[in-house]
Amino acid sequence: MTLLLAQAVTDTVQKIADTASQATQQLAAIPQQELRFGDLLIKGGWVMLPIGILAVLGLVIFFERYFTIRKASKNESHLMVQVRESIRTGNLQSAMAICKNSDSPLGRMLAKGLLRIGRPIKDIEGAIENVGKLEVSKLEKNIGILGIVAGIAPMFGFLGTIAGVIKIFYDISKTDNISMGVISGGLYVKMVTSAAGLFVGIVAYVCYHILNMMVDKVILKLETDAIEFIDLLEEPSK
Repeated sequence: MTLLLAQAVTDTVQKIADTASQATQQLAAIPQQELRFGDLLIKGGWVMLPIGILAVLGLVIFFERYFTIRKASKNESHLMVQVRESIRTGNLQSAMAICKNSDSPLGRMLAKGLLRIGRPIKDIEGAIENVGKLEVSKLEKNIGILGIVAGIAPMFGFLGTIAGVIKIFYDISKTDNISMGVISGGLYVKMVTSAAGLFVGIVAYVCYHILNMMVDKVILKLETDAIEFIDLLEEPSK
């Protein structure tokens, strides 16, 4: 009797092992589907569309402003040297031509100052300052939009999170089944949109401050050169 019971247990264990082995082989034979980046974005749903638009808008503004500011921040030391020599020799027409040919913020500021020569220094300083403000406002054009993108993109990600939660509860109510297969669709929407919104927001935030730092450097350089120009005009009266 004992031998028969032991034999039955052994046969049962062997059958279970064979079944498990067959199941493992079948799972191994099933090709594993790789999750592609494009498929992942599609799983984020409609919220990914405004996030994508914000990403493209932010990149376009950043690169357009970056090259514009970089062009304005080029070294203009040779311009100041030429203008200084022309003023010291009394050749104001040559100094004016040099400033106009430079096609730079500093050149336009100095040209306005040269047009005011003969008037009180305060008038010359005011004219240069007004032109400087206009040049800075041109450099700062559209930079504020990057700040808006940095703030709005994470909000769209949060909106996607809410949409994902709504989808989860809707799928559960429709199937009356709480399983990973049912809630996975909503989880995809939540996680993908949140990650995309945060990523776009972080990149836009960094780009926004990079451009602002570049503009600050240009402003400092323009102010320094403007002071040097005013000092140059006051030299004969010292």
